Amino acid sequence: NKWSVIISKDLSVNEKSALIEVLKSRKKAIAWKLTDIRGIDPEFGSHKILLEDDFSPKVQSQRRVNPRIHDVIKKEVKKLLDAGLIYSISDSPWVRPVHCVPKKGGMTVIKNDENELVPIRLVTGWRVCIDYRKLNKATRKDHFPLPFMDQMLERLAGNKYYCFLDGFSGYFQIPLTRRTKKTTFTCPYGTFAYKRMPFGLCNAPGTFQRCMMAIFHDMIEQTMEVFMDYFSVFENSFSTCLTNLERMLKSCEDTKLALNWEKSHFMGKE
Repeated sequence: NKWSVIISKDLSVNEKSALIEVLKSRKKAIAWKLTDIRGIDPEFGSHKILLEDDFSPKVQSQRRVNPRIHDVIKKEVKKLLDAGLIYSISDSPWVRPVHCVPKKGGMTVIKNDENELVPIRLVTGWRVCIDYRKLNKATRKDHFPLPFMDQMLERLAGNKYYCFLDGFSGYFQIPLTRRTKKTTFTCPYGTFAYKRMPFGLCNAPGTFQRCMMAIFHDMIEQTMEVFMDYFSVFENSFSTCLTNLERMLKSCEDTKLALNWEKSHFMGKE
C-alpha cells in the first residue's frame, strides 16, 4: 500500500529525494491507522493507578443514552476491540459510565422560532468519553512536571528547518502496568476495561511526558523538543536536520512509538 506524508514544497529535488529516502527507511515509525500502533515498550514507561488509602471502589450504572447515538458508541467499542486496546470484563469493582459529547465545528446562522437569525455552532460528530472523576478523586497524584511552552519556543526560534511530528493516539500507546480493572467502563454493549492508557485519567499527562523523556532524553533541548505527543525536530542546515530526524525516527522504531502521518509535517522552513 502507498500512503502519503506531508513535506515542504520549498525543498530542492535532491533534498526531497533525501528526505523521502529517510522516511522510507524509517516507515515503521509512522502509523496510518489505529491498528498500526503496537504499544510502547514497557521498559520506557507504563501507567500505574495508585489509590489513596481512604477511598473504596465505586460502581456507577450506565446512564440513559440517546438512541440516536447508540451506533456511535457501538462503532467506538468495535474500533477499540479491533485495535486490541480494550477487553471484555465482568468482575470489576470500579465501573464508570460512558457519555457522548458533540464535536463542534464552525459557526452558521439559522432562523429561530421567532424568525430571527441566530448564530449556532455546527456539530460535526460525537466523541465517546468516560467519566473518570470518581476514580481521579481517589487516585494518588503524580506531580511530574510538564515543560514550559515559552522556554521551548525560545529554543526553537532562529532555526531554518523544522519537522513537526505528532504521536498517533499517543495515550493509547502507553501500556498499563497490568490489565487494571480500575479503567472499566460500561455502555449499552457491555462492560470493558483498557489494556492501554485511556483519556481522562488525572495522571495521564505526567505519565506520557515521563515516557517521552525516557525515550528522547539524549535529544531533548538539543536537537528536538517534546511536549506531550507533539515533537519538533530542528536545525539550521538541511543535512543536519535530516540526521536529527532520522535519529528521532530510529528511537521511535526502537521503542515502538508510532507517529501520525496525517498530522506530521517534514522540513518546513522558517
